[in-house]
Amino acid sequence: MRFLLVEDNESLAKAILDRLRLDGHVADHAPDVSTASAFSGTTDYDLILLDIMLPDGDGRSFLKAHRENRKETPVIVLTARSEVSDRVGMLDLGADDYITKPFDFSELEARCRAVLRRRGGGSSNLRRFGNLQFDPMAGTLSAGGRTVALRNRELRLLEVFLNAPERIFSKPNLVDRLFSYDEEGSENAIEVYVARLRKHLAGSGVQITTVRGLGYRLSLE
Repeated sequence: MRFLLVEDNESLAKAILDRLRLDGHVADHAPDVSTASAFSGTTDYDLILLDIMLPDGDGRSFLKAHRENRKETPVIVLTARSEVSDRVGMLDLGADDYITKPFDFSELEARCRAVLRRRGGGSSNLRRFGNLQFDPMAGTLSAGGRTVALRNRELRLLEVFLNAPERIFSKPNLVDRLFSYDEEGSENAIEVYVARLRKHLAGSGVQITTVRGLGYRLSLE
């Protein structure tokens, strides 16, 4: 998954980013509203973690504009406010959930998983496509009685494809999905990860096809 963290507290932001990246996610950090708006305007995120009190404004203004622009990216608000009226107001603006500071990282991770499951219309972390079963928590894919453990970016690449089967992803788009702004990514690296995934998918009935001049697509054989 690709996350956008909007948080001005440097120590808290570093702790969250380290945890997300340790779990294998791509995470970008915006310390203020203007940076968050620039990032969200140019990049598709799977989930946004949004602080409310920011140096150049209120996170609620970002959330309101985000929804008014018809962006459906799930948003979890990080707030120090515990009043019911504040929480209700944020949910009414379009937040999918909230978590009150200070919080345990395991709770934050669980809320992220729950929001993403709801958005995906499911109650389980398991993903299925044809005969393929993918467990993002365990980092494994299974088909035909065979289970394969995936490496970090192989896992993330498969998640991208499974989120939109039959959609064509260009190499630049996949670079954007797999690497954060402070990481170096290349189209050659995408070719390597696609080749690895193809080997893992052999015999599963699911394939990654090359659409000449456009990119790659996950489809049933």
